Amino acid sequence: MTDPSPQPNAASPTGQALEIAIRIGLVFLLVAWCFQIVRPFVIPVVWGIIIAVATYPGYHWVLNLLGGRNRLAAMVYTLVVLVLVIGPTLLLTGTLVEGATGLASDLSDGTLSIPPPPSSVGSWPLIGEETERFWTLASVNIQEALQQIAPQLKTVGRWLLATAAGAGFGILQFMLAIIIAGALQAYATQAHRAAHAIAIRLAGERGRDLADLAETTVRSVARGILGVSIIQSLAAGLGFLVAGVPAAGLWALLCLLLGIAQIGILIVLVPVAIYLFNTADTLTAVGFLIWSIPVGLLDNILKPIFLGRGVKTPMLIVFLGAIGGFLNSGIIGLFIGAVILALSYELFMRWLHHES
Repeated sequence: MTDPSPQPNAASPTGQALEIAIRIGLVFLLVAWCFQIVRPFVIPVVWGIIIAVATYPGYHWVLNLLGGRNRLAAMVYTLVVLVLVIGPTLLLTGTLVEGATGLASDLSDGTLSIPPPPSSVGSWPLIGEETERFWTLASVNIQEALQQIAPQLKTVGRWLLATAAGAGFGILQFMLAIIIAGALQAYATQAHRAAHAIAIRLAGERGRDLADLAETTVRSVARGILGVSIIQSLAAGLGFLVAGVPAAGLWALLCLLLGIAQIGILIVLVPVAIYLFNTADTLTAVGFLIWSIPVGLLDNILKPIFLGRGVKTPMLIVFLGAIGGFLNSGIIGLFIGAVILALSYELFMRWLHHES
């Protein structure tokens, strides 16, 4: 005697839905597993792609100079970039770690030495009297002054220690990203074709335009925003080192943050110049002031040149991307956040205003 009730099979709607659900689940499981495996390399690879796209014209010049030998040009490119970028970065990072650790220790122990305020501080509008009072108290009794701002100091101290601890790992990731960028440059033609093929597969014939837009956005933001900020912060950091400013790397990092956020580094340069005029000899203070004027105004000259006719991303988008990326992924996230958010904004605006 046979069972008359129907049994689901692969051809029935229920069987087909079950089979599709299992396949989708397995695909998602495989993708998630792969992501967990490559997760430690995601940030260096993304940063390497950004560096490779932004500096491709320079690599192309080296390639032509070496007669079209891809691998040799990639090796020369990688070595030059490492020397030009990593050298000053390592120098400033050493002072960053030393300065952050020392400042955090001094803040905790109450041994930080503060010079008395200049007589002109009291005449500052709105904040002059309060600033002069607190500055004077800090110069004669640092312990009492620290007690008044104890909660803020704890937050700053933790941030300084975390910055010092993560600086070395950030430099290693930076070096790895440059090496990845050099490897990508050696296969630039194949990578260009692959990017267009993927974009066309995802977006049809519009994919080619979107891929070109992505390349333009990355190059524009990386050069006009990130590149100028790096040049300014390195130049300011060298000025700090020569002038003997304590924790030069820490102030250079602050210049980098303010430069990418489009606030400007004069907020750092002006107080440092005032500090030197009150603590250093006249020659050093005047020399630093002369150096700081062109460095502080450098973005007004370089930004129009580097941005050219590239993508005009609103500064608010760049600001949110830079700060959000920094809070999420540290120093490397500072760069990736600005580029990724600017790129996403441009792609979204292109999609929003696309006429079908």
